[in-house]
Amino acid sequence: MTDYTTLIDAETWAFIERTNSFYPPDTIDYTIARQREIYDRMCREFFAGYPQGVTAKDSAIETASYAIPIRTYTNASPDHSALVLYFHGGGFILGGLDSHDDVCADLCGRTGYTVVSVDYRLVPEHLHPAAFEDSMAAFEWAAKTFDQPIVLCGDSAGGNLAAAVAHHTRSHRRAPIGQVLIYPGLGGDHTKGSYVTHAEAPMLTMRDLVFYKDIRTGGADVSKDVSYMPLVDPDFSGLPPTVIISAECDPLSSDGGAYRDRVRAAGGKAFWREEKGLVHGYLRARTTVGRARDSFGRIADAVKALGEGRWPY
Repeated sequence: MTDYTTLIDAETWAFIERTNSFYPPDTIDYTIARQREIYDRMCREFFAGYPQGVTAKDSAIETASYAIPIRTYTNASPDHSALVLYFHGGGFILGGLDSHDDVCADLCGRTGYTVVSVDYRLVPEHLHPAAFEDSMAAFEWAAKTFDQPIVLCGDSAGGNLAAAVAHHTRSHRRAPIGQVLIYPGLGGDHTKGSYVTHAEAPMLTMRDLVFYKDIRTGGADVSKDVSYMPLVDPDFSGLPPTVIISAECDPLSSDGGAYRDRVRAAGGKAFWREEKGLVHGYLRARTTVGRARDSFGRIADAVKALGEGRWPY
């Protein structure tokens, strides 16, 4: 058993305990509707407001059969070097424009870039590949609507979607110029690495991951589906410069190292950092936990650098 009392500092423990007070560890045992109520309330409790000079506007991307809600964040002192397309976390069943509202606002505030948050369809109402299809539609819309180069960004489930979009847009005339993946699940080997070492980590366990996996697919065979698990792609060539930031105390952490190695082996640029002592979902702790604050600064710096075509790694 991993000794989290030595790995995790007091500030982070306080964040974990506060999270658990709103979002108990057994939440996956509740109905989907109840899970969403609990998650949304937790996100409201952690809402940190907008930085000065950042505003947001809601709109939608019209597809042939439905509309994808989006929220566009702009900075009073804009940097037009790039546009950030952001995909939120939540295990593919939770979250939306409000759950990551202040995160996207902070990213806009720190980089100056316009940030577009995508409210993709959720499971179980819309099984895979619905979320991926919405993410691709959002990319196509952004490529047609904005002149700026596009940087993909997402956390957890959203990191999976960002990577899946990167894999499927390599030959696009407006292919992304970078991707920043925050504690993503990318389809790594569950029998080794952090999946074993941190199977019972605070905030996310292997039991949680199995639940999210099963409900996302509806039982379909996705073992070779790159849009579901980017790590199963046999071809990693041509991907944009990639920065992956993982949390040490998280079963998904090893995916970051595995993905970096695959990108590098194919001749691409990739950097992976495992944030010591941090847990899955720590973006919500960026205003209260020093380690999370420092990590969010590194995330924003990565987005900024990739948007400017720089590679400081």
